[in-house]
Amino acid sequence: MAEIIQKDGTWTFDGDAVRIVPGHDKGVSLLRQHLGEVTVPLHAIAGISHEPGRKAGRLRLRLRDGADPLLQVTGGRLPEGSDPYRLTVEPDRTGVAEYFVDAVRNALLLDRVDPGPSDAYLMPGPPVPISVSAGDGTVTFDGDAVTLQWSWTAEDAKTAGGSRTFRTADLKAVEWVPARGLENGWLRFSLAGVPSAGPPKYDPHTVEIFGLKKDPLMALAAAAVVVRLPHPAAAAASAPVPSIPPTAAPAALPTPAPAGDDHDALLRRLRELGELHTTGILTAEEFALAKAAILRRF
Repeated sequence: MAEIIQKDGTWTFDGDAVRIVPGHDKGVSLLRQHLGEVTVPLHAIAGISHEPGRKAGRLRLRLRDGADPLLQVTGGRLPEGSDPYRLTVEPDRTGVAEYFVDAVRNALLLDRVDPGPSDAYLMPGPPVPISVSAGDGTVTFDGDAVTLQWSWTAEDAKTAGGSRTFRTADLKAVEWVPARGLENGWLRFSLAGVPSAGPPKYDPHTVEIFGLKKDPLMALAAAAVVVRLPHPAAAAASAPVPSIPPTAAPAALPTPAPAGDDHDALLRRLRELGELHTTGILTAEEFALAKAAILRRF
């Protein structure tokens, strides 16, 4: 058992999982407070590190790509303070932090955990039901249906149609983009067979994010939905491979034997060419070109 307790939160490792409990300090982000306790199984961890600092260090838990729906939907754009897998470490607790790192690393080695990408979500995602108000609307998700309700700041293009409700079965993608400077962010729900209505400001399936304090919470709503959609790895595996028309790519010619090949090797290559021509893989022109290239090496 390894444990480190800080104002930022408490991390505990029992050999099978890292249990993360956010602290009650005023500096703890809203996202981490709302997400609550998180249990990360050992097989979802790619690595862990301790980064010392003059005033404070940091513990960082690195999850396998594709293991966590929250990290999947935020794509590395989550604000530093909202990262649930980061713990601020006071200088006098450096030794404890390093012991914690060693304990997790040793377990990863003993269990031979693959640090590579995961083809399935290994984390359950934020608990539902969940409701988040930010920007020009409120997103509510009960585990099956998503409802978008508009605030007074929403454009007529959205409010005219009233609130929107759709099931996860009708979704093909969820996109979360945080606000940056003067540019608004958004949380977009793309429905199968329904084209985008343009900019997030006017799209009735998109909540525009204004850069308010609660904006990162929209990432929790997005992750709660994403974990119930097909994993990207599964979607990629089932995607059809485009066929190449016969006229789009010329037939591959056998590589001519390199200079220095002996006489028997060149004869074998000529026989192979003849068989390819006989079976129709090589055209008469292709056969003649390849044959001439080999004969030049006799």
